[in-house]
Amino acid sequence: MIAYADTGFLISLYGQDDHSVAATALVKSKPIFILTALGEAEFTNALELRVFRKGWTRREARSVRDLFLQHHAAGVFRPAPLGSEVWEKVLALARCHSSKLGTTTLDLLHVASALTLKTDAFYSFDKRQRKLAKAQQLRVLPELRRQFHSPNKSSLCLFCPCLLFLASGLLAHGTGQ
Repeated sequence: MIAYADTGFLISLYGQDDHSVAATALVKSKPIFILTALGEAEFTNALELRVFRKGWTRREARSVRDLFLQHHAAGVFRPAPLGSEVWEKVLALARCHSSKLGTTTLDLLHVASALTLKTDAFYSFDKRQRKLAKAQQLRVLPELRRQFHSPNKSSLCLFCPCLLFLASGLLAHGTGQ
């Protein structure tokens, strides 16, 4: 499965928060995540914000970044450029949905990216992004029928099962040794 994951989903996957259990469960299917320059920049900024807000130490953020880069090199993430069509899609989505859903430009960019890159699924916990993606007939995961909770909201999750699933997925992607 080719999937687009917004930054909040990735932070939940690599860190420990209220959504980490759901994020971990979803990577068991070993999707290949499309990664745009927007996604990588926002992920990097989110790591730095965790340090700024004292949720992680500099060392913890560096460890997460290193692991992310290892997964990127192993094929868990597939780089994809965004062309001008994504901006056309952002404008169309804004005109049709922003006044009803309260979407931000970043919400629009994530959904427009998933649409223009023709992904199989859109992974997000963000309510506005999920509503917008559903309005565009994207398959939105996870299905939030129940609440997931992890007790430690801002701790690092370097050894949690989600990373084992990603690592074991490397062989499934044909890039492991």
